[in-house]
Amino acid sequence: MVVLDVCLDNFYAFKNFHMKLTYPKRIVNSSIDGEYLEGRPNFRYKKVNIIMGTNASGKTTFGQTLMTIFNFIDKKNYELLTSAINDHSKKASFSIDMALNSDYLYRVQCFISPSEQGNYSESDIKLEVRKQKITQNDSYETCVKKLEESSYTPAENYSKELSKIDNLDWLFEFPKDTKRVLHLPKNDEKFRTILENILKALDPSITSVSILNEVKGAYVIRLKDRDVVLQDGEQFTTSVLSSGTKAGVEVARTISSLMQDHISFCYCDEKFPYIHSDIEKAVLSLMIGLLHTNSQLFFTTHNTDILDMNLPKHSFTFLRKDADNTDCPIESIEASSLLKRSTDSLKNAVENDLFSTAPAVDLIYAIAEL
Repeated sequence: MVVLDVCLDNFYAFKNFHMKLTYPKRIVNSSIDGEYLEGRPNFRYKKVNIIMGTNASGKTTFGQTLMTIFNFIDKKNYELLTSAINDHSKKASFSIDMALNSDYLYRVQCFISPSEQGNYSESDIKLEVRKQKITQNDSYETCVKKLEESSYTPAENYSKELSKIDNLDWLFEFPKDTKRVLHLPKNDEKFRTILENILKALDPSITSVSILNEVKGAYVIRLKDRDVVLQDGEQFTTSVLSSGTKAGVEVARTISSLMQDHISFCYCDEKFPYIHSDIEKAVLSLMIGLLHTNSQLFFTTHNTDILDMNLPKHSFTFLRKDADNTDCPIESIEASSLLKRSTDSLKNAVENDLFSTAPAVDLIYAIAEL
């Protein structure tokens, strides 16, 4: 499952928002293998998407919006969408292009009529699911052109339209400050090993991780002076482990899912605010190496050390928020759209604020003048 293009209007803070997730020209000696659909070498997509931006620029909300759309497609419950609408007095819409395998390009377009009181009904939802066969020599651009030129007859309602789509699989991991609920595999030895390595790298006082065979989905973290039990479905409330170590449990789950090919789409949102930069870079490198064919990773971060990794420029997208821009308050900026030459330094561009995404630190320094 691969997302190729996203347009959002009037969902959360997004208005006239567009993010492109394909790239036109093949990169010679790219550090990322297989950035194209299997068997379709001209159909290129961004397999790795590093999303950066200041606080409140929309990185987490973008992931939440994608998750809302996926859940709507899967469950066919329009209230999942309408709960994310920002201004009920105006229409809302989204368009998303996806490839669920190498055979077909799907375009899902949804338009929701205004409802002053926020009381929506099924008749307010207008939805189209268009589908185009991907030939061996197709690029994304040529396939989209054929899709847009083809004839199309929609089903009688949005639910039947959505039944044209299947085989969605995804994993979203968002930062959780409170009420973390654990989602752990059932007595999985490979997950245990991954969890042990991650946690020992984060906390030297952890000696091992064991499976608690008497309870399904339970693991014991052994420290030098005590044990901590993790159980699937239970809240993660222990105060023994640091915030970074707790985040490591969720990182281990993500790595396990990628390694065992349980998912093809992964959105990992700022799981490393309490974790050393070198560990974050190592985990990201590991995740990239675990990606299979026709899979995709989204990874949001504030860590500018990531810019030093040997990744193609098209892997980086910057979100810029401008509250004074009423037409498009959040803008998606592709690094490769501004840095054309292979010698252009992404790190220098960010340090010189080429993408206009630097935080307003001058407001902090102004406090000293009070």
